[in-house]
Amino acid sequence: MTILVILIPVTLCMGVFALAVFFWSLRNGQYEDLSGDAERILHDEDVPLQPSKTTRRPEMTKETTR
Repeated sequence: MTILVILIPVTLCMGVFALAVFFWSLRNGQYEDLSGDAERILHDEDVPLQPSKTTRRPEMTKETTR
């Protein structure tokens, strides 16, 4: 029962810390553009969708099957 004297204040301090971090992130604009990030990952133009036609699979020969 005496452990509750330690656990309850520690838990309350952790909750206050988490709440302070959440409000800090709100103040710094971490949640301003939620839909932009979700759509940006779907429309990435830097990565090609199809493999290039110049790449070939190596032929299976006796040397490669050993």
